[in-house]
Formats: sequence, C-alpha cells, structure tokens
Amino acid sequence: MKKVIIFGNGQMAEIAHVYLGFDSPFEVVSFTVDKEYINGSTFRGLPVVAFEEVADVYPPAEFDMFVPIGAKKLNGLRAEKYFQAKEKGYNLISYVSSKAVICPETKIGDNCFIFENNVVQPFVSIGNNVVLWSGNHIGHHTSIGDHCFVTSHVVISGRVTVEPYCYFGVNSTVRDGLNIKEKCIIGAGALILKNTLEKHVYRGQHTECYRFSSDSVKVA
Repeated sequence: MKKVIIFGNGQMAEIAHVYLGFDSPFEVVSFTVDKEYINGSTFRGLPVVAFEEVADVYPPAEFDMFVPIGAKKLNGLRAEKYFQAKEKGYNLISYVSSKAVICPETKIGDNCFIFENNVVQPFVSIGNNVVLWSGNHIGHHTSIGDHCFVTSHVVISGRVTVEPYCYFGVNSTVRDGLNIKEKCIIGAGALILKNTLEKHVYRGQHTECYRFSSDSVKVA
C-alpha cells in the first residue's frame, strides 16, 4: 500500500481520511498543515507535521500526498497548496470511489476527489485538482478544467466545456454543448441554457413561501 500524507486538519481532511481508509489502496500515515494552523500534535490518531517541514520528515520519494481542500477563494486555496505540494516534489494521488461509475475512456488528473454515485460517461476529461461530490452526472465528451468543485446532484450534460476554477452548487444543471467560462459560480438549483461569461455568478430562483401556515394544509 502506498503511504500518503493528507493536507489539512479540518472537515475535508477528516472526510478524506475516512474514504481513503475503507475504499482505497492507500495508507494514510500523517496529516500536514501550515505551521500557524497546527492546533495539536495529532489528528484522528495520526501525527500532524508542519507543511514547511513535511518533506524532511516524509520524503517525496517515499510518500505521496493528497490535498482535499474545499472551494475557499473559488478553489484558489486548494490550487495554491496543490502547486506548493508539487514544488516540494510530491506525487499527488486521486481518490475515485469504487461506487462511482467511471467509463474506461475517462481521463482523470491528479489530486481529484471523486465521491460515490457519480456517473461519468464516455470520453469525459477531468482535469487536475477537481472535486466531484456525490451523485453527479457528467455527460459524454465533456471537459472539466483544473481546480473545479462540483457539489452534489449536479447535471453537466454532454459536450460541455468547463473552464478552470468553476464552482457548481447543489442540483444545478447545464444544457449540452455549452461553455462555462473560467471562475464562474453556478448557484444551487441554477439552470444554464447558454454560454456563461467569465467570473460571473448564476443563481437559481428562490422558492417563495405561501402566506398561510403549514398547519392549515391537509396532507393525505
């Protein structure tokens, strides 16, 4: 089993530790985080090492790394640590759930975190440092650029091009053949029917509540 260090000591690192522990060929041996954010010598029963010193303790020739950071700074923080880890010489693993349906023609980059129940159709390309949370549909011949974050139950139809640093909220939908420009935020429940503009935010419509109480509604 290849030995891996996880970057982080928060919820994403905790989640990654669980998935790698029960559904991967990797053995997590340590966590690492920037020295200023260390709040204890251990995390989940494993040692925590300062990122500034990690290569001395766990040489890149012998250990791999995984950087499971969320979408902070529109994926910029994860990208920053991704590049820093590579500069230190680490190979960055990707985790793909055994419960995901990934067609053989799919290309997946490094440091990707692909959860259960994703359906990825033929001829899809997934870049580096991409998160696909659970239950998404990625249509055929779609390309997802580097440093993107796709939450849950998102539908990205066929022949879509997603440029780097994009974020997709829960239950958002993209029609086939579109181009989602760099650094777009597609909000929860949004429906995208035409090409987007770079660095724009597209939000779904909020459902308005009725003016009467739920106590007055008859439920069969």
